[in-house]
Amino acid sequence: MNTPALSNNHILSASLSFLTALVLSTHSQTANTASNEPGFSPYVDKAGNISLPADFRITMAHLGSWFAPEGDGRGFHDVYTEATSVLYYRKHGKFPDGATIVKEVRAEKSGDYTTGKNISFATGEIKQWFVMIKDTKGRFPGNLNWGDGWGWALIKTDHTNKNVSTNYQADCINCHMPAKENDWIYVNEYPTLTTRNR
Repeated sequence: MNTPALSNNHILSASLSFLTALVLSTHSQTANTASNEPGFSPYVDKAGNISLPADFRITMAHLGSWFAPEGDGRGFHDVYTEATSVLYYRKHGKFPDGATIVKEVRAEKSGDYTTGKNISFATGEIKQWFVMIKDTKGRFPGNLNWGDGWGWALIKTDHTNKNVSTNYQADCINCHMPAKENDWIYVNEYPTLTTRNR
C-alpha cells in the first residue's frame, strides 16, 4: 500500500531534480552567451556589444543628476549604477570590474509652482542613453568602443540593444576629459558615491 506512494514520491523528486538541472543549465548557457565571461557583465556580449540594462531606474542606485539648460543635450541627465558598485566604490575609491554606469537624458519643461516660478522638471521624453562598463582586463582589444578601462556606448531610443558609437575616442571620450584623473567619471558630482550626508 505504501509502495505506490513511495514510487510517486520518487518520480516527483526525480522530475523536480531534472527540471532544476534543466533551468540551471539553460541559465548558465544564457549567461555564457550573453557575456564575454561569466560574471563579467550581463549587458555585454562575446563581441563586446553593449546593451541598455532593463528597468535600471528601479534596479540600480541613483548617483546624481545634471541639468543642461541649452544645446543638444538640454534637459536632465540622471546617472545610475549598481548598488554593489556604489558600496565597492565607497570602500576602495574606484569602480569594480564589470560596473555599469547609465546616464539617461530626458527632455525638460518648466512652470510656476508653489515652490517657485520657472521650475524645471524632467518629462517622459527620453532623448538617449550613455552606458559605460568597467573593464580592468582589456577584454576587447580589437573593439573600437573599448579602451581606457571602459566599454563605451551611446544608445538611441529606437533600438536599446544597439550602440551607435563606432569609436569611443571619436564619439565619447572628449566629454570625459575633465574627469580623466578620476577614471573618466565625474565622481565629485555624484554624492551617492560618498558616505557624507546619508
